[in-house]
Order: sequence, then structure tokens, then C-alpha cells
Amino acid sequence: MSEIRTKIDESAKQLTGEGSPWETTRDSIDGIEYTLYKNAPQSLKELIDAGRAHGDNEFLIYEGERLTFNQFFAKVDALSYQLVNEFGLKTGDHVAIAMRNYPEWMISFAAVALAGGIVVPINSWGQRAELEYALTDSDSKIAFFDQQRFDFIADDLESLGVTAIVARPSKDNANAQNIESVISAAGDNTLAEHKTLAGEDSAMIMYTSGTTGNPKGALSSHRNVGQAIFNFEMMAICAAMSDPEPIGKMLERGHPPKVLLSVPLFHVSGCHSVFLLSLRAGRPIVIMHKWDKIQALEYIENERVTMISAVPTMLMDMLDADEWDNYDTSSMFGFGAGGSAQPPRLSSKIYEKLPDSFPGTGYGMTESNATGFAATGAAYKYQPKSTGVVTPIVDIKIIDDNGNEVAQGEAGQILIKSPTNVKGYWKKPDATAETLIEGWLYTGDVGYMNDEGFLFITDRIKDMVIRGGENIYSAEVESAILTHEGIAEAAVFGVPDEHLGEELAAAVVLRDESLNVDAIQTHVASQLAKFKVPTKVFIQSEELPKNATRKILKKPLKEKYANS
Repeated sequence: MSEIRTKIDESAKQLTGEGSPWETTRDSIDGIEYTLYKNAPQSLKELIDAGRAHGDNEFLIYEGERLTFNQFFAKVDALSYQLVNEFGLKTGDHVAIAMRNYPEWMISFAAVALAGGIVVPINSWGQRAELEYALTDSDSKIAFFDQQRFDFIADDLESLGVTAIVARPSKDNANAQNIESVISAAGDNTLAEHKTLAGEDSAMIMYTSGTTGNPKGALSSHRNVGQAIFNFEMMAICAAMSDPEPIGKMLERGHPPKVLLSVPLFHVSGCHSVFLLSLRAGRPIVIMHKWDKIQALEYIENERVTMISAVPTMLMDMLDADEWDNYDTSSMFGFGAGGSAQPPRLSSKIYEKLPDSFPGTGYGMTESNATGFAATGAAYKYQPKSTGVVTPIVDIKIIDDNGNEVAQGEAGQILIKSPTNVKGYWKKPDATAETLIEGWLYTGDVGYMNDEGFLFITDRIKDMVIRGGENIYSAEVESAILTHEGIAEAAVFGVPDEHLGEELAAAVVLRDESLNVDAIQTHVASQLAKFKVPTKVFIQSEELPKNATRKILKKPLKEKYANS
């Protein structure tokens, strides 16, 4: 076993042992036994209130506006009071948040949770039909909007039975209240007692990214979220203990931790990995309204940002920018790359630009509250194509099509059992029964574990192409394509073929416009078997279609090229 793998095991054992802050225990929930953190927050209230300890330290930075932790909580407490006393919020009522990344998103989230409501983050890229679906499906009684989202849905509010509160309104909205007016109207009033709910009570409905069909509402309990955040914290300490040298260099540079929020707050990567973690840790958050690589570089230089969490395509976009050398990025230390498959060049590019950085990746889902596997620092450098090693509160199985566990090194569907797994899908009992079985989350992802316990994702089950009886993992082919520095983006998928059933196709966006189809196919053929070389390669001038979390959407590509 490698030195870094041994160090991870030793650090995790020490951190989760008896008497440690991250001590683990075994317990039964609904008749199913799990490994849990003994001292994890039992509710969102306990989790959120930890941020009060940071007082007058700076917390939120948005386009020149700055809020301390005390100022943040003053707004949260006032809004929480108003939700209960003026809007009639009852314990367990559903409250939606449909806005881009603003300070008000986080204020609304905390206020709803402290008032005893169930928070419903909604995709802020949605148009009218998508917003209407989520508001209707979630049974939300109150909703926070930004102006654009409100304009989409304003005429439907009465029929939906939703009370609207708008953040940063650009005009008078006759059928909605301004969030700042609502907060100001509270005066000095705060709730005499914030709602304290049990760990198994529902806390949040977070919608899946919905790359196919309507998204499903993943219903989390307070325990699910508390265990997930505690697991993030434990794994960060474990990574630092396992690889202390870059941590020492970071401390020598003298830049206090500060994180750039570049991903949507309605996704677990923004809500959990950035907002809730930073709230507890006392880290300032620099908020990006939406992703822009040049603005990200400006924020890094001007605010001395030390950490960024983003999907790999966003990081590559920034690292490959011609303007990179025009900015002082010396404060940067932590790169979190999750949410989709890693381009092969990402690891080498990070270390080329910032040799003393501490990058990491992981594997989790909305349905597991982003919990599963992790690799940071030396572990990431050692196995950059892996999604990491299993975290202490996760049990793992990899099964074949018949439900039997596969041998080590063989690929199959990944199953996760964890106290972070959601309770189910809101109002979708059939989907819940298919996905959550006896505590096991059937992820729909295909992968394998090597002999050291590093997980490698090979594909989504639905993305596998069967060409003439041969199973081809599209992620493997995409990875091969993206090793070429002249290619910026790639998506591999199946198109109908009368003889083979499916033929392998690829849509690519070039960085080097001199490349042609033959050159791309030759590049893939130098790495993979002949049957894995796409017979159809479509070169696009526009970027590939993506959802709000920057995951590539293959359905429109399949439709576009089905008959080509």
C-alpha cells in the first residue's frame, strides 16, 4: 500500500477514535444500521448557530457589499421572526428560494431553517415552466425570488397559492414584498425561541440537476445534512494531517482562508461545500453572481481568495485563460473539483500554475448530500483520475446487473449506504423504491475500486453505449479525447445504427481550429481499442449545452445528431 494511503487510514482512525471530536459510532435508524459521527449537529439550527461565534468577522462579500457574521445573523433573525409572525409560517411548511447567488439567498435559507420551515432551493436558471413545476411539486407556500425569477412566475402566483418575497427588486412589484422591507419591519423583534427539530425531521428538498426529464426533489432530514457537513470537516482535517507540507507553505504565505463561491447555491456543491461549511468555519465568502473566468481572476487578486470549488470545466476554463498571467493568483491554495468527470489535464495544469496548491476532488450526489469519496493534496496527486477513497461514515458496494458484488477491479454499479442518504424523493414513492433499497443508494454510476481502495468512475449507466454487443463507457472515450490540448470540450454518446444498434459519436469544441475529424480519431485510436473510437465526430463552434451546474447535456446532442 502506498505511503499516502497508509497516512490517510492512520489519520482517519485517529480522528474517529473514542474521545475524538469526530468519534464514530454504530446506530440503527428505521431498522438499518449505519456508522455515524457521535458529535455531528443534530439539526440545521445547531449547524447554523455555530456561525454566531464569529461575531464581527467578515462573512459575505458581494460586488462591494460586505456583511459580518453579526450583520448576517441580525438579518436572519429578523427575517425568521417575520416569517412566523407576519407570514404565518408553521413548522414543516415548505419555503422555496429561486434566485441567483446573492447574500439574500443565504439569509433566506438560514431564516427558514431557524423558523422551522423546510427549505426548497430551486434551480435559478429555470424559465417559467421549470419554476412552476418546482413550486407546484414542492408544495411551497412562500417563495423568495430575485427580480428575473419573479417576473417569470408573477402572473401564476395566485393560482399556485404562493406568497412572494423579492430580493433586490428593480421595480415595484404589486403582488410581492421587498425582502429588505420585510426585514426592516421586524424592528428589534426576534423569535423568542427558534424551532428545534429532531434529527429525523425533514429539513430540505433539493432538486436533482435533471439532465433528463423533470428533476426530482431529494428530501433530506436534519441528520442527513448535519452528518454530511461534519464529514466534510473531518475529511479536511484528515487531508491536512496526511499531507502537512503544503499546509505549512500556505500558512507561511499569510493569507487567511477566503473562498470564492462560483457554483450555484441551489446545488449541494454551493450550499453545502461553500455556504454551510464556511458559515461554521468562519470563512469569508466572495460571491459570484454567475461564472466568468476573468471576473474570477479579478476576485482572486483583489480579495486574496485562497480557495475555489467548481466543476472541472470551470477550473480548466480559468487555468487555460490567456489572461491568467496578468493576475496575482499567489494567494490561491485550495482547488475543489467535483460534480463531473475530471479532464485528464486538470491535475497537471493546477500543479503547473500553482505548484504548492492543495487540490482535491470527491464523489457524492444530491441524494447522498455530496457524501461518498474524497481525495485531497497528496492523495489527489497520487491518483488524479480517481474520485478518492471512501469516507468513514460510508459503506460501499459495487454490483453487476444481477445484483451480485463484483470482484475488486471490476466495474459495476456503485451503491452507497450512509446516514447522509436522503429520506427519498418528494411525492415520488416509485422512484424512491427504485433508488433507495434497505439503506443502499443505487447511484446509477458505474465504477471500480483498485487494490488500495481508490474509486474510479467509468460512466453513468444511462450513458453507456452498446455498439454491436460491446459495452463502451462514454466517460472513458471522453477522457481519451480530452488528453489532446487542442480540444476544449467533448461529449460522447450513442446514435441509432441499423446494423450495430448504436454507433459511437462524439461532439467536440476545439481550442486548436486546425484539428480535423481524422486527427481526433487517430488521437483516440492511439489510446483505446478500435471499437471505442468514435465513427462520427461532430465539431461544434459553439460550446456544448450545459445545465445550471455546468454538466454537459447529452440529450440535445443526441437529438441534434441522431440522423447525421
